[in-house]
Amino acid sequence: MKEIVRQYLKPYAPRMSVGFLIKFIGTIMDLCIPYILAHIIDFIIPLQQKKLILFWGLLMIVCSFLAVSFNIIANRMASKVASDATENIRHDLFAKTMYLSNAQTDSFTKPSLISRMTTDTYNLHQMIGRVQRLGVRAPILLIGGICVTFTLDPYMALVLVATLPMLGGLTIFVSRKSIPMYSGLQEATDRFVRMVREDIAGIRVIKALSKRDIEINKFKEINQEVVERERKTGMVMAIINPVMNVLLNLGLVCVIIVGAVRVNNGTSEVGKILAFTTYFTIILNAMMSISKMFTVVSKAIASGNRIWKVLECEEDLKTLQEVYEECEIESSNEAAQQKEMPSEIEFNHVTFSYLKQKDANVKDISFRIQKGETLGIIGEIGSGKSTIINLMMRLYEADEGQIIIGGRDIRTYEPEVLKAKFGVVFQNDTIFEDSIAGNVTLGRKLSEQELQEALLYARASEFVEDRVGKEKESLNIKGANLSGGQKQRVLIARALAAKPDILILDDSSSALDYRTDAALRKGIKEHMLGTTLVIVAQRVSSIRNADHILVLEDGQEIGYGTHEELMENCQVYREISYSQMGEGMEVTAIE
Repeated sequence: MKEIVRQYLKPYAPRMSVGFLIKFIGTIMDLCIPYILAHIIDFIIPLQQKKLILFWGLLMIVCSFLAVSFNIIANRMASKVASDATENIRHDLFAKTMYLSNAQTDSFTKPSLISRMTTDTYNLHQMIGRVQRLGVRAPILLIGGICVTFTLDPYMALVLVATLPMLGGLTIFVSRKSIPMYSGLQEATDRFVRMVREDIAGIRVIKALSKRDIEINKFKEINQEVVERERKTGMVMAIINPVMNVLLNLGLVCVIIVGAVRVNNGTSEVGKILAFTTYFTIILNAMMSISKMFTVVSKAIASGNRIWKVLECEEDLKTLQEVYEECEIESSNEAAQQKEMPSEIEFNHVTFSYLKQKDANVKDISFRIQKGETLGIIGEIGSGKSTIINLMMRLYEADEGQIIIGGRDIRTYEPEVLKAKFGVVFQNDTIFEDSIAGNVTLGRKLSEQELQEALLYARASEFVEDRVGKEKESLNIKGANLSGGQKQRVLIARALAAKPDILILDDSSSALDYRTDAALRKGIKEHMLGTTLVIVAQRVSSIRNADHILVLEDGQEIGYGTHEELMENCQVYREISYSQMGEGMEVTAIE
């Protein structure tokens, strides 16, 4: 939390200082009003001079006007600072989230990142605004009110001050208890958001399989956990106000008793007792404000710590310098290393585990393809097909072995340079709430011709041209107004649009019919000359004409070669082929 304050609030220090000064003046004006009232009652009224009464009454009005005006100005400035600072925090948090590695995203979890982006930044916004509005006003009212009461009557002031150590101890005790509890509450909220996110995304499946009651019961459990944590945290924070009321009211009773005795003895005046009750109310409200501020600050500290954990994340992929040192490559040769080489792909004994456990997700994978060739990857679900794609694009760092793209270790590329080589359609990829054209270009500056070519080669123009200008129409979230095959063709067009050196299609034709799938591959082959193609597929027909086919099982390479070679040498591939196409059946290739 200290780092958040230092980095994001320090630039606003001059503006906040001016706001604090304005708030200070307004608060002093508030404190002057009861003092002037006591002076009028005890000293001016007995003189029975209307001019003096009007003068001091006018002075009270001026103080009231200045107090209101200055407090409004200071509050507006505080709101502006809170909004601007929160905007910067939210921007940096989102930017950092975009640059987190896949492993770091998996560690934080997506629901937790969403919660930090929304709930936690909101808590910080509340804290920044509340501290500026009450962080100056409440302490000044508290300390200033006590100081003024000492000038009125030290004996009555001592009675009031006697209650303050108990109030301070209570506030410290509650704040120490509440901060860890708010952290636990936010973690429970993360799990709550994750479940809601999953259920809303999969609501059609839940309805189709009649799992509504099961999911409602699961929701009830996590909802109950969140409610229970909120209840416990609320109970702790609820201690402050009642106890403060009791202590301060007891103090007020004692002050009135002492004041009455002193007035009766002639050592004090009625106006002072009236001023004391007013100041007592001011002090009570100040203490209440401070207690509420502690609640807000407790939430903000927990939220700030969660946000800073994301912001302080260091790049877990090795830097170029670290790779150069590891590979004994001199930095002076970096320019030579940037020289383009043939976009071949090579895996040398690559092993990787997502959880860094003994049982790796892929083990000792080795293969090599030349520029312009096609690699097909096939295997059962969970065999490691998508993992190889993730490693190829360096979304994760391989635990062992070496991956080479264009004759260079992928770790020696700048991340942007490496990613620019790829056009990729991931499994379960995302359609954004944008036009078809917007989903294809995705912010890239592509010409209309490049857009139309991408739609044509992806066989997406067939449904886009049904109505003129349909590529400009807005799609629903996740492309809900497109069929499965239409979504996949838009995603393929997105990958083709930038004419990448390496095109990766990760199970991207599962919703296409055989004819469209074959025509798509034929179009890519004819119009994307020199592009290296990697196809992850469940269907043999999608990869049977590939130059190389990699067969995976339980993360291990159990076959590598052409379709004909694997039909002779790989039993698993042969069984997959026969089960899909029938034993001895030949499928005509579209070349």
